[in-house]
Amino acid sequence: MNTSTPAIVSQSAVRRLPRLALILFCVAYVLPGFLGREPWKNADVTAFGVMLEMAAGHSSWWHPQVLGIAAEEAGPLPYWLGAVFIKLLPFLPADIAARLPFGMLLALTLVCTWYAVYQLARQPAAQPVSFAFGGEAQPTDYARAMADTGLLALVACLGLAQLSHETTPDLARLAMVSAMLYSAAILAHTDMRALARTLAVWTLSAWALVLSGAPWITAWLGAGLLLGMLLARRARQAADDLSAHGAQDGATPTWHNPVWWATALLVLVLLGSGLAGLVPAPELQTPLSDINWSSWGRLLLWFTWPAWPLVLWTLWRWRQKWLQPHVALPLWAATVSVADSLLSPERDRALLLALPALAALAAFALPTLRRSVSALIDWFTLLFFTGCGLVIWVIWLAMMTGVPAKPAANVAKLAPGYVPEFSLFLFVVAALATGAWVWLVAWRVGKHREAIWKSLVLPAAGSTLCWLLLMTLWLPLLDFGRSYGPISRRIASMVPPQTCVVADGLSQAQIAALQYHGGLMLQRSTTGPAPDCRTLVATPGSQRTLDQRVDLTHWAYKATVRRLSDNKESLVVYQRVGG
Repeated sequence: MNTSTPAIVSQSAVRRLPRLALILFCVAYVLPGFLGREPWKNADVTAFGVMLEMAAGHSSWWHPQVLGIAAEEAGPLPYWLGAVFIKLLPFLPADIAARLPFGMLLALTLVCTWYAVYQLARQPAAQPVSFAFGGEAQPTDYARAMADTGLLALVACLGLAQLSHETTPDLARLAMVSAMLYSAAILAHTDMRALARTLAVWTLSAWALVLSGAPWITAWLGAGLLLGMLLARRARQAADDLSAHGAQDGATPTWHNPVWWATALLVLVLLGSGLAGLVPAPELQTPLSDINWSSWGRLLLWFTWPAWPLVLWTLWRWRQKWLQPHVALPLWAATVSVADSLLSPERDRALLLALPALAALAAFALPTLRRSVSALIDWFTLLFFTGCGLVIWVIWLAMMTGVPAKPAANVAKLAPGYVPEFSLFLFVVAALATGAWVWLVAWRVGKHREAIWKSLVLPAAGSTLCWLLLMTLWLPLLDFGRSYGPISRRIASMVPPQTCVVADGLSQAQIAALQYHGGLMLQRSTTGPAPDCRTLVATPGSQRTLDQRVDLTHWAYKATVRRLSDNKESLVVYQRVGG
């Protein structure tokens, strides 16, 4: 038998994961979190506020802003998507309309990850060993099973759940990074028939990543992927030169090489974005001496769980093939994002971009795992996610009935003023998801044929279960605790009808929430209060210098309004008394 690869896979181990089950599984992961909730603080509601301003014509489409304050994220593309859908779907609530394109971006991420792993697994160096008497996995069936495994590994990552369901530029970047990885995997071995289509995907994803505020990620990621593609094609051409067909391919002109086309297109994208002012000068965001290594290490461990142990196993078992495309391409993509998270002030959002590549690497660990290791993964996953689901149900029961008393008291302490709401629809959805988990566990522990993807079914399903339970049973509580809706509506009740409100020192998230949840017409204090502004809202921190911007002899203190779930965050309300 051929032992040039550590993967030993029989044909019986690559049977298909039923397509309907896979599609329903993805739907169950994507929809919760996009439907039925309010915009959450801080990045979620801030980005939504920019989209509202664009849709209303109050913000430049090239320079996103909220009430004249430039958005922190430089890339305008994600805001374009939300604003366009708000304008196209006026019959839907604005927050629902703005989330629709981002739900599509998450679906695109899952699709691109599946196809990226599929293309990587079709590489000759990634194929399993050939048995002496036959029976090894066929290339197409093996690639499809590995793609299923990679998709399950991505969904299982704990860090994906919340950030991938927000209307922020991070989700657009995630989708574009996965699209670049997918197109690179194809270009590493594509023929001329698929060249134009794949180059179009490569170019569009690179442009979209630049327009999403990540030009330097585009440059570093693209450069490494191009090098990996070039090495892969040279190795393939050297092998093909030994045959007559390979000799014919070797006579193909250099300009037909898709790697050169991809290189030229990437250079044009970066030069064009630089001339358009979309590429700022690079700077070290966090000095190396200021990095909290222990904090970053803890984030890396839980955020990428359970992919990172499998990634380490892949790198060890495939250590002699690190320069082969199925290892080199996702390894470079993951390295760029992990390094960026180390230097970025928002480490979790930067690390999000590494998850598709880590999932691809994790998939190649499965053909080399022993059965005892797979069983250990199953039992740990079973205990962990069953325990998490049980905790979610117990706390929900305590919120509804007051029993058990201690969890109910903890909820009342953490969210004072919260009144539990029972929704029959959300309860039924949560109950069905829990029943599906019980059935899946029974199926997994049963005696049936092995499949490569079996070891990641429970981690992915457990992650989906807990996310779905949070977005059903706990959704009213999470909206109460993570939304600016309650405080915005309380402030709106103090504002006289048809009058504007002066905002002083408010964050972009607070401004967006007051405009959307409270329906208030805001004006910045630096522009000078208009005569019809009868209310002023400020933060406690801006009160010390408020008299430098506003003549306080015309304003009287009215109230201090706090977020009921966070006593540290409050807004001060003044009422006009003269002037």
